[in-house]
Amino acid sequence: MFRPREADINHRFVVGLLGSGIGGSLTPGLHEAEADRLGLAYTYRVIDLDAIGQPAERSAALVRYAADLGFDGLNVTHPSKQLVQDGLDELSPEARILGAVNTITFHDRKAVGHNTDHTGFISGLKAGLPSAATDSVVQIGAGGAGAAVAFGLLSTGTRHLVIADIEPARAEALAARLAPHFPDSRLSVTRADALAGSIREADGLVNSTPIGMTGHPGMPVDPDLIHSGLWVADVIYRPLETGLIKAARGKGCAVLDGGRMVVGQAAAAFELFTGIPADAERMLATFRKAVG
Repeated sequence: MFRPREADINHRFVVGLLGSGIGGSLTPGLHEAEADRLGLAYTYRVIDLDAIGQPAERSAALVRYAADLGFDGLNVTHPSKQLVQDGLDELSPEARILGAVNTITFHDRKAVGHNTDHTGFISGLKAGLPSAATDSVVQIGAGGAGAAVAFGLLSTGTRHLVIADIEPARAEALAARLAPHFPDSRLSVTRADALAGSIREADGLVNSTPIGMTGHPGMPVDPDLIHSGLWVADVIYRPLETGLIKAARGKGCAVLDGGRMVVGQAAAAFELFTGIPADAERMLATFRKAVG
């Protein structure tokens, strides 16, 4: 990841969130609460494509407009993570590999795209499950969140990663994209309905699909396949207690909900914007209070 800007506690920071349907996002509150505790002048604006009547295809133009207005940076969410790239001067190595940007910094007249989703997942995993073995992991979901999770796991030494998706071609494409960057790791692809053997031999199981979130009920995997030797993580944070997390807890598994990934990526973005490290545990407490 690119280095954050030099810290300047006297700077008045203006940052924003670009995406669609984001009026209820928790991100502005997370950032502003942490800035307040650090004594920073920090304003966080929401740039909701729906609210301002702009199509997603205008994402790159809105990035340049934010730069012209003097923003210090942007967080980026659906549907703009790929579309903003035409408005950038540079991409961090991680963002280039993942093909998605969730954080943009404006500094020295350059707009640079970053991806902090992968660091968010790994920092959350290390903090929430510090003793979890990650040699062999099964991951369900090969979309944007899945790409970040896979990159994070492989970056920290996972030797065998099994990727499953309801669209096998998407899992194959993700594995093919990541494999050249991690020659010492083995990536396997399987069907989402053929996970029994892989889960039986795995250290951990990660859900990076929307299945289980509010409005998308269900289980991403047959709960009978979950065993007490697994740790189980879910990227979903609404609700924090998904069906998968509940079932895994009932089987005696160590579990990690999606809250720490949200906070981890937010803390990493905050440092990129300000040059000042955020207190991730303090941000997590703010987050959990906000979600109830």
